[in-house]
Amino acid sequence: MTTAVGSPTLARTRAELDAALAAPAVARTAPHARAVVMTMGALHDGHLSLVRRARELADRVVVTIFVNPLQFGAGEDLARYPRDLAGDLALLTGEGLLGPDDVVFAPEPAVVYPDGDPLVRVSAGALGETLEGAVRPGHFDGVLTVVLKLLHLTRPDVALFGRKDAQQLAAVRRMVRDLDVPVQVVGVPLVRDADGLALSSRNAYLSDDERARALGLSRALRAGEEAAARGAGAGEVLAATRDVLAAAGVDAVDYVTLVDRDDFTPVADGWAGEAVLALAARLGTTRLIDNTVVVLGRTGGDA
Repeated sequence: MTTAVGSPTLARTRAELDAALAAPAVARTAPHARAVVMTMGALHDGHLSLVRRARELADRVVVTIFVNPLQFGAGEDLARYPRDLAGDLALLTGEGLLGPDDVVFAPEPAVVYPDGDPLVRVSAGALGETLEGAVRPGHFDGVLTVVLKLLHLTRPDVALFGRKDAQQLAAVRRMVRDLDVPVQVVGVPLVRDADGLALSSRNAYLSDDERARALGLSRALRAGEEAAARGAGAGEVLAATRDVLAAAGVDAVDYVTLVDRDDFTPVADGWAGEAVLALAARLGTTRLIDNTVVVLGRTGGDA
């Protein structure tokens, strides 16, 4: 049987999830019957913004909480990734975010992968071999494999993903399009703390000094936005971004790049239209990513 936790239903197994989804939901005026928000837990307001948007779009919201081992590489932080199901549930039941028709699916790895590591996986192709994929080989294959499995298990009409993980969003959209998955993918704007730092579960790893230096990521992106708004080309936008990031005192820069938002191929001078300005940097043992959308090729473009 499913177990009620607060207002939504907590499902830990496939059978519990199926039972929860089979129960009729109260029809509202939302455009969709069911939405899913996929998370790895350690929820913050960035995740909650996805749930709020899902609440607007669907009669029933399913939130998945699953730390997916397939997307962690050797030496990455799977073991120490923060886990707090009780705290996550408290956040999800606050503000009236989730109600009695909604479901939280929080399975163990053996539920998602009953035969162990899957022999057949989704390949992200060339999109998964650049930027985050180059730094974390196989990461996007693991992401897309679990996303496709969770889409099959939850059977939503619409799935919401944060634009903070812009390359992940592009990969999911391409998978859905290329494999004809019957779901609408909606990107939700990233959420920043009051000081400008993009919200991330990994921010908890930062020392006070590291957090202060991490603010250089958002400052660097603002410099790139301002350059683009002045009509600068791709090269000048990248230079402005790199200069501010270098002055911030981060410990290492993995990349600063401008890419096509659909396939994440690099754009160069002469490009006109929207592009993703993305960067990744390390502070101590913590690696952070951030991005923004800029408009190139016209003076006064609104990013």
